[in-house]
Amino acid sequence: MKNLLKKGAAILLTLVLISSLFACSQGEEKSASGETEYVIGLCNYVDDASLNQIVENIQSRLAEIGDEKGVKFTVRYDNCNADANVLSQIIANFMAADTDMMIGVATPVAMAMQSATEGTGIPVVFSAVSDPLSTGLVSSLEAPGANITGTSDALNTGSIIEMMVAANPEIKSVGLLYDPGQDSSKKPIEEARALLKSKGIKVTEQTGTNVEEVTLAANALVSAGVEAVFTPTDNTVMTAELSICEIFENAGIPHYCGADSFALNGAFLGFGVNYADLGRETADMAAEILLGDLDPGSVPVKTFDNGIVTINEDVMKAFGLTLEDLSAKFSDFASKIQTIKTAEAF
Repeated sequence: MKNLLKKGAAILLTLVLISSLFACSQGEEKSASGETEYVIGLCNYVDDASLNQIVENIQSRLAEIGDEKGVKFTVRYDNCNADANVLSQIIANFMAADTDMMIGVATPVAMAMQSATEGTGIPVVFSAVSDPLSTGLVSSLEAPGANITGTSDALNTGSIIEMMVAANPEIKSVGLLYDPGQDSSKKPIEEARALLKSKGIKVTEQTGTNVEEVTLAANALVSAGVEAVFTPTDNTVMTAELSICEIFENAGIPHYCGADSFALNGAFLGFGVNYADLGRETADMAAEILLGDLDPGSVPVKTFDNGIVTINEDVMKAFGLTLEDLSAKFSDFASKIQTIKTAEAF
């Protein structure tokens, strides 16, 4: 009888241990300090001021939440540098490491993560996806569906065009500078093209897929005699901004762009969301899903105030403009107007 009791106790203990191990395998792992640990695979699309700011704020905010909640978020970070093959390998590495969640910064990363994790149950949170609907990432902003949700940096293209006209009511020619392969640029460029033509303004388009091509495109726009240039939240042009800002400044051509980081890197004006806030909100959403064991497909996509104008002080002065004058012209289209000086990064 004693032997039977001992055997029964041993079996019970084994079952308890197996149950504990199974729970750990489901995202309830314990760190060395005894905290519950969640492993997050975070991938950035390219090294530029906008996206780097998002990544930094995701990481710092997750650390804050971990301290507040008594849990540990282990972030495995990588950058694919706009290389699709590298991106695929990074995602494969995340999956092999049994990450509890993936966070994709920018549209191409989010789309690749969604495709790779389909049917796996791994939640995906995206950040800085300008148009999650047209790219097919979500079914709707209110109910994304599948295993994905996130934060959007949707751009108000119409307000940028109106600011161009307010700054120069006699404007006759505008250049569009973008990478045709960037999903974030497709809809804003279509909108800008239509709006400008409806106002009788000539549209000249130049494109580039790398820094060298974008630089050539910028010079071509100057040669074409455009009076202003528009670029949406285009990561390819963002990486080239420090190389092209003097081209436009020396020609007296204001460059209107879809993010404050463009202005930081020398463009005349950046318009859109606050990327530090976007990063922190992305981290909040990721933590909420993991800690609450939520279905990401039922968590609404978060959008932001996309009317923040950031004017480059150096370019403004070079053009002989004042903040008072610009504020008077832009106030109808902006929720906030601020200035920044040229720098290489945030």
